[in-house]
Amino acid sequence: MLTLAQLLEPLSRHRTSEVVVTTMSAVRPWGLLSDSDLDFASADSAMGHAADLALGVALAVPSRKVVCLNGDGSMLMCLGTLATAVETAAHNFILIVSDNGEYEITGHQPVPGSGRVDYAGLAEAAGFRQVHRYDDAREWAAAVPEILTSLGPTFVHVEVEPGNQGPIGRDGSEAARYLQHSLADWARIFRGALAAR
Repeated sequence: MLTLAQLLEPLSRHRTSEVVVTTMSAVRPWGLLSDSDLDFASADSAMGHAADLALGVALAVPSRKVVCLNGDGSMLMCLGTLATAVETAAHNFILIVSDNGEYEITGHQPVPGSGRVDYAGLAEAAGFRQVHRYDDAREWAAAVPEILTSLGPTFVHVEVEPGNQGPIGRDGSEAARYLQHSLADWARIFRGALAAR
């Protein structure tokens, strides 16, 4: 089992020009590792739709890889995205599910089916071109460069330890730059970065 830092650090180190969409427990830690206008925090409204948003960006900008750092609870809420990613042949879409078994930032409630739902198995059944499972930090770190360059859609399931984060805000108290702006303002910055290519 990895820590969230062990999941995010190799991704940050090998990331070049990929879009990264984060949600829930990955939002703060990713924002401390990355200060790119191509980062988007999907944690303000409809929980469970970070993967949908990231897939939409991947389809709109097929020349750029799009990585979604999703949670297991969020993934459970939008399983249809798996079929849609395959149906649309989103070759530039990388969906990473950080599985800690709980809804961490909303109060540590257990995710239904935790330990029983096989997210990677669901991605395989949906027809993802690449499906990976990791519970070892060294294996994950070694695999990141290939995952970022392989033809997708790509699904990655990573078992991570639960953390202790609370709710996320955009009130100026967050250290991550993409949380120091309103969602509307950051969406304009993000859209500008996408248009610049």
